[in-house]
Amino acid sequence: MARSSAPLWLLVLLAIAQWESSVGASSHSLKYFYSSISDPSQGKPKYVAMGYVDDQLFVHYDSHSQRVKPRVSWMEKVGKEDPQYWDRNTQISRGTEETFRVDLETLRIRYNQSEGLHTWQRMYGCELRGDGSKRGFDQFGYEGRTFITFDKETRTWVAPIPQAQITQRKWDSIPGLNERNKAYLEEICIDWIEKYLSYGKETLQRTETPKVTVSSRTEVGDGMEMHICRVDGFYPREIDASWRRDGEVWLEETFRGFLAPNADGTYHYWLSIRIDPKERSRYRCHVEHDGLQEPLDLELKEPSNSKSNLWLIIGCVVAVVLACAIAGIVVFFKKRQDDYKAAPTSDKGSSSSDQGSIQTV
Repeated sequence: MARSSAPLWLLVLLAIAQWESSVGASSHSLKYFYSSISDPSQGKPKYVAMGYVDDQLFVHYDSHSQRVKPRVSWMEKVGKEDPQYWDRNTQISRGTEETFRVDLETLRIRYNQSEGLHTWQRMYGCELRGDGSKRGFDQFGYEGRTFITFDKETRTWVAPIPQAQITQRKWDSIPGLNERNKAYLEEICIDWIEKYLSYGKETLQRTETPKVTVSSRTEVGDGMEMHICRVDGFYPREIDASWRRDGEVWLEETFRGFLAPNADGTYHYWLSIRIDPKERSRYRCHVEHDGLQEPLDLELKEPSNSKSNLWLIIGCVVAVVLACAIAGIVVFFKKRQDDYKAAPTSDKGSSSSDQGSIQTV
C-alpha cells in the first residue's frame, strides 16, 4: 500500500503539524501514525503505519508488504548497527495490525454499527525542543474523532465519550501499562530521536540559509500598496518571519502563507502586508533563522507598474487564492483534530523506537 493509501484527512493533519511549526527554536520530533480501514468488499482491513523523524517519512509498513521498510537512505546505518532491527519491528507491526483488526470489530459492535467502512487510528510520539523541554502525546481515534487519550502527567487514560469508558477502565487496570507508556514517551522515545539524528545528521541537522525577497505592487482603486515577503530554500523548518513597523512587530493588514516543503527537502514561506505608500519607509520584512548569522531586515521598494511585473502580480494573486483555499481545508480539519487526537500504548523496551504490542479495546 502506498503512502497515498492513508486517509486524506490524516495526511492533511500531518501537513498542519508541519505548518504550525513555522516559528520558534529548532526542535526535533519522532511521530508514528497508524491507520486501519475496514471494507468488507476488500476482505481483511487495510492497515498502514508510518514513522516520521521531523518531517521525514523514515519507515513504512502496510498490510500488503507485511514488512517494515526504510524510506530514507540513512536508515541503512540502523540495520548495520542492529541486524535484528527490521525483523523485530516487523513482528511488532504485524502484531499491531492484528490488534487493530480485532479492535475494529469490537468497536463496530460497541457502537452498534453495521459492516462497512470504518476507521481506527493512532498517533503518538515525542518532541525534543530547542530549549531542552520535552513533549509526548499518545492518542487514539475512531471514525475520525477522539476515542481515548493518554494523560502522561496523571498516568491515566481519558475517555471523552461513553463508548471509550470500557477501554479506559481496562487499560488503567493493567499493572504497569501506564507507567511503561509514560516512560516510553518521556525517555525511550527521546533517546531514539537522538539516535536517529545521529544516523541522519547530514540531512536532519543540516542548515540551509533562507533566500529572502520582497516584491510590491500598487492596489487598483484605493492606491494602497501590497508588499509580499518571500522566504525560500531554508532548513530547518523553524523560522521567525514578520512585518515590522518602526522596529515593532506589525499585524494590521497582514496575511501569512503556510510553511511548506520544497522538492529538495527545504522549505518556503511568505507573508504580505497592505500599507499606505506614504508610510513605506517605516516597514521592514524581518527574518530570523538558524542559517542566518544575524537577523535580516529588508526595506520595502516602490512598486513597479511595468508590464514585466504582470506575471509577478498574477502569481501573487494565485498564491493568495490557493492559500485561502488551503486555509479553509485547515480550518475544517483543525476542527476534526480538536475532536480527534489519535495515539498509542505499550512498550518494547529501548531496543525498539516504536512501541510494542498494544492492548485491545
